Amino acid sequence: MEGLKAVTVTDRDGVILIKSVSNDVSQRVLEPALSTTFAVISDQASKLGLKKNKSIVSLFGIFQIVQFNHTPLITTLVADSDSNTGVLLDLGDELKEITDIISSALSDRQVI
Repeated sequence: MEGLKAVTVTDRDGVILIKSVSNDVSQRVLEPALSTTFAVISDQASKLGLKKNKSIVSLFGIFQIVQFNHTPLITTLVADSDSNTGVLLDLGDELKEITDIISSALSDRQVI
């Protein structure tokens, strides 16, 4: 997708499990605080009585950040601020299939 700069899949603590980042994006955009803050905000938004929060769209100067609550994982898309938000939201829904596979693999893993 044109304008997409980074895609990450993290756990709720901000630990990056998968990432794909273009060279023109600062690593600060991918700091763990972004995912952990989203997890807290998403939980609080869900308590407003509007059912479970699925995504949050944020604009920061030259970037648009779309985050998805794919419990227990968080998918983050970083794109140019003028990118098509609807396309990003659709992409996040498509990525849910992949995060479901990762979630399943993590939950099946036995701790020794």
